[in-house]
Amino acid sequence: MVMVKSHPKFSGVYIIEDIEGRKLATKNLVPGFKVYGEPLYRVNNEEFRAWDLFRSKLAASIEKGIADVPIREGSYVLYLGAASGTTASHVSDIIGEKGKVFCIEFAPRVIKELIEVSLHRKNMIPILGDARFPMSYRYLVENVDVIYCDIAQPDQAEILLENAKIYLNKKGKIMIAIKARSIDVTKEPSEIFKREIDILEKGGIKVLDIKRLDPFDKDHAMILGGYT
Repeated sequence: MVMVKSHPKFSGVYIIEDIEGRKLATKNLVPGFKVYGEPLYRVNNEEFRAWDLFRSKLAASIEKGIADVPIREGSYVLYLGAASGTTASHVSDIIGEKGKVFCIEFAPRVIKELIEVSLHRKNMIPILGDARFPMSYRYLVENVDVIYCDIAQPDQAEILLENAKIYLNKKGKIMIAIKARSIDVTKEPSEIFKREIDILEKGGIKVLDIKRLDPFDKDHAMILGGYT
């Protein structure tokens, strides 16, 4: 028997329990369609998609107890580093038809998969672009409520700040997945996380929470923040 209930803390996120155990999930915006081979569950005439903690840093941060996920129904989200759309598709589920997720991806090979996902999800806007040059996609992206950043660059905090100056609303929030080994392999991850927090705070972002993502993503942390 499959049981589904709303997550007690995060809007648009669900908990599914079946014979295999407990899973995070989102309500499928496009019933019948999978994005990355995830299990689908039909409960009370609604369809839910299992959310893989090992393939989504956002899901991992929820599981690790991040203080908030500011992505809600109707949110406008700028997603830096959307890759093939695994996590972005779950964001799409959460924001629903009234929201938009602007998906920036640099790699032409990967964006082909992102476009395929977006063909079924009208609230996903795939954009081939370089997040280091945020003005290059200004004609495609609107002001947003949330910036979600997941890019493997040594200056990822600075890149997020440059995008925030242009696109983030005054009361907007940010979530950034810090990849310590992409920044400096010679230093301890905790030292890297502290340095990235300092960069964000000097840029006007107040850090509200940080969660290490082990064992789902080794040497990664999710930072939640917003304008002061």
